[in-house]
Amino acid sequence: MAMKTNKGKEALFTEINITPLTDIFLVLLIIMMVVAPTFQSTDSSITIPEINSGISIEQRNATVSVTKEGNMYLNGSQVSEENLVNELVTLKPQLEKPELVVKADEKVRSAKIMEIMNAAQDAEYKKLIVAGEPLSKKEQQKLKNDDKKVRG
Repeated sequence: MAMKTNKGKEALFTEINITPLTDIFLVLLIIMMVVAPTFQSTDSSITIPEINSGISIEQRNATVSVTKEGNMYLNGSQVSEENLVNELVTLKPQLEKPELVVKADEKVRSAKIMEIMNAAQDAEYKKLIVAGEPLSKKEQQKLKNDDKKVRG
C-alpha cells in the first residue's frame, strides 16, 4: 500500500493498525467469560455424600476402635479379629439400631478397616459409619488403661 507524502513521493505504509485486532480479542474474552460457567456442569447421576460435622457420634451404637498397633476394641473392651463377628452378633440385640461406628488411628491400614467392614456385614449390621477424625493418642491410651482395669 502506498501513500503520498508531503514531498510528492510515494512511501510504503509499513505500520499495522492493531485497534481492530484488540477489539476482536476483547469481544472474544467477554464471550468466553459469559459462556465458561455453563461448561462447569455437574453430572446429575452422581450423588455426592454429605459430611457431618463430626461433633457427635451417637454413643448408643457399637463402636470399634483401632489403635495404630492394630489392636481392636469393641465399646472399650479388647477383641480379636477372629472373635469380632461373634462379639458383634452378641451385641446386636442390645442396640437400638444395627449400626457400627469405626474409629481408627491414621496409621491403620485400609485392609484392617475392610476386615471390620466384612465382619459387620457378616454380623448383618445395616449401617457402618467411619468416624471422620482419627483415634487420638489420648483415646488410645484411655482404651489401653480401661482394658487393663477390666482384665486386672
